[in-house]
Amino acid sequence: MADSGTVAVLLPGAYYFIRETQAPPVDLLRRYKVPIAVATDCNPGTSPLSSLLLAMNMAATLFRLTVEECLAGVTREAARALGQLSEVGTLEPGKWCNLAIWDIEDPAELVYHIGFNPLCTRVWRGR
Repeated sequence: MADSGTVAVLLPGAYYFIRETQAPPVDLLRRYKVPIAVATDCNPGTSPLSSLLLAMNMAATLFRLTVEECLAGVTREAARALGQLSEVGTLEPGKWCNLAIWDIEDPAELVYHIGFNPLCTRVWRGR
């Protein structure tokens, strides 16, 4: 998968909602350096999850992703999965972004708390 440029996209909301019992092979993905994205897959049939914060929490608790893997999974690796890493996904000159500015002391708070939304300010389309 890594050699072909494939990104594994984990969908913890769907895993939970359809009561899947076989977890994704996260250890193998790590071992072979396959990029891992995390998404809500919000849809009425298999994943009515719309909270990206909850998706990160579920990815950490259900799949044992680290905080760093969760944050990269919803930013850089999500952009890579969509084929848009050259335009978005990381903070670099020449890329555009929307920003969520969180009132937290440690990035782990974004993954740890359930039902917590520490959004302080957001920048949407430069405003």
